[in-house]
Amino acid sequence: VGGSLTHGLVPANCGGSGGAHALRQCRRRNENGHLSQAQPAVNRESRPQIVTVWYLAFLFGVVSYLLGSLPNGYIVGKVAGVDIRKYGSGNIGATNVLRVLGKKYGYSVFFLDALKGFAAVRICLALVSSTPTARAYADSFALLGAVVCVGGHVFPIWLKFKGGKGVATSAGVIVGLMPLAAVIVFPIWFIVFEICRYVSVASMCAAISLPITVALFLHFKVIDSVILLYFSLAIMVVVVWRHRS
Repeated sequence: VGGSLTHGLVPANCGGSGGAHALRQCRRRNENGHLSQAQPAVNRESRPQIVTVWYLAFLFGVVSYLLGSLPNGYIVGKVAGVDIRKYGSGNIGATNVLRVLGKKYGYSVFFLDALKGFAAVRICLALVSSTPTARAYADSFALLGAVVCVGGHVFPIWLKFKGGKGVATSAGVIVGLMPLAAVIVFPIWFIVFEICRYVSVASMCAAISLPITVALFLHFKVIDSVILLYFSLAIMVVVVWRHRS
């Protein structure tokens, strides 16, 4: 009986002699061999998913940048017969267009710049939701699209990387990502503007209020993604830096 039990426990390539210590070493080698053979199979399964996620990240980054870099202020100025870069502050943003060309053109530029920020976020979310391997990263892809879109607006490739200040595009991004935060931040902009009549001051105050609002939302469990706080801090830095003059 002892012989049959021993034979049943010993792997086929270990033999039946050499003592208990030798048998333990042989079993250990066999177990390690099985693990080393099984591991590459797991890697082969996960590698296509990783490649898909990185491919989508690159694709969304390019699309969001190109969308953000559309120089709406410059285009609208050309429609009105002027190169907006040669008038006022020389900026292609909605504020300068408003001062130079009036409300009709200024409001149109603001709407178009905000729309491209909103569109970048919603396009990323829509495409990710239709891709099972990337669905778990939906928030990250939306934030990627938001950041790159604002970056494209500030540094458009079509105008030698000299773009707007990012306020309107950031507003569209916020509506796409955190509509509840927009309900609080936008009235702050209007209140400050009505008090001081300076768009730049109102924009900076609204930008500073954004991370404070998001931090309060996190504290009271209105939202649960801390990465939104980091994003709002980045938006604040960009807007304040672009208005530093």
